[in-house]
Amino acid sequence: MAIKITPTKANLIKTKGRLNFSEKGYDLLDKKRTILIQEIMQLVKEAELIEKEIGQLFGEAYEALQQACISMGLNHLEEFALSVNPELPFDIRARGVMGVDIPEVIYANEEEKVLPYGFYENNPALDIALKKFSDVKYLCYQLAQVETTAFKLSLEIKKTQKSANALDKIQIPRLKEEIKYIQDTIEEKEREEFFRLKRVKNKR
Repeated sequence: MAIKITPTKANLIKTKGRLNFSEKGYDLLDKKRTILIQEIMQLVKEAELIEKEIGQLFGEAYEALQQACISMGLNHLEEFALSVNPELPFDIRARGVMGVDIPEVIYANEEEKVLPYGFYENNPALDIALKKFSDVKYLCYQLAQVETTAFKLSLEIKKTQKSANALDKIQIPRLKEEIKYIQDTIEEKEREEFFRLKRVKNKR
């Protein structure tokens, strides 16, 4: 590929400056990519722990629900199910991490502490089932947040990798080639000028 740049000292200084800037940019992108990969690995571990906890809580909740069904009867249990509070509203806000908008689920679970039935109707197995199903719900919120964060960071890694590759494989080699071309051309002109002056001097 032909190099289209005027081989002057001014252009040499300018091109060296661009090369220095590009190399610093590549280093920053490489560090960013490393940090993002570490973040994703941590999120994967976190997601695995949450999934494990959800599975365990689901098992305990269904076991408690079976005990409540046995002690209360299915019809009576269905009446209590109708009195359970509807889903509480929640908000999603974004926070910035390494230039990426990460979703964060904002919710209040204070109302969940209030049981939807009276004390005289209390059934320990039902209390346990309600508490554990409620915990599962909020763990699902956390899992969704973690998995979405990991997905968004993976997209950012691809974007960062693409930019880093463009600098490493295209921009930096091209600038180095331009610098070599300018330096070689200037040196050749200086040699020619030196020999020209030498010939002039010898003639005198």
